[in-house]
Amino acid sequence: MKRLLVAAGLALFGFTAAGHAQGFGQRSAAPGDFDFYVLALSWSPGFCELDGDRTRNREQCGEGSGLRFVVHGLWPQNERGYPSDCGPAGRSPSRIAMEQAEGLFPTEGLARYQWRKHGTCTGSSPSDYFRDVRRAREKVVIPPALAKADHDQSWTAIDLERAFAAANPGLRPDMMSVACKRGVLQEVKICFTRDLRDFRTCQQVDRSGCRAREFTVVGPR
Repeated sequence: MKRLLVAAGLALFGFTAAGHAQGFGQRSAAPGDFDFYVLALSWSPGFCELDGDRTRNREQCGEGSGLRFVVHGLWPQNERGYPSDCGPAGRSPSRIAMEQAEGLFPTEGLARYQWRKHGTCTGSSPSDYFRDVRRAREKVVIPPALAKADHDQSWTAIDLERAFAAANPGLRPDMMSVACKRGVLQEVKICFTRDLRDFRTCQQVDRSGCRAREFTVVGPR
């Protein structure tokens, strides 16, 4: 059985801050009351380059980890804003539920945090939420140039979006956004219908994309 990469400390929350659901958050919204999903795939080398502590985030950012795109989260989203923190305080997924998250997130701590902040707003159980995360991730094909990246590359946001669209029939640039920070790729956000069967347009998410003319896709270290 694959094991989750376990965070060594709370430094992983720098990772969660690298990107968020778009717009204003609405705490304690009714679970299940949202319009669509956003799957956020973080480029791990970019996080580690700018925000990762290689000592405290050794599993994710240590030399030779070799991680590329990892799941940041599956976020319920509205046309304007997003719900967050919809569950009772202190509720935590069981170990059985956490088995559904194995191999998806770079750390167990991040998986638990994503459940508390976003999963509780889906109306699903923890096990079903993590199953949905896996379903969404398995629907996205990473473009070959990134799936096998082994050195730094220069990209523009539109070229990266077109590469994802070419690798995923039905996906268009207006159904995703690319996030960058200080000239480095951070993550790609892809919008899904509520049933996770199809990609869908998402204007607010699309408009939130990277403004840089060009950015670096840092290669795995």
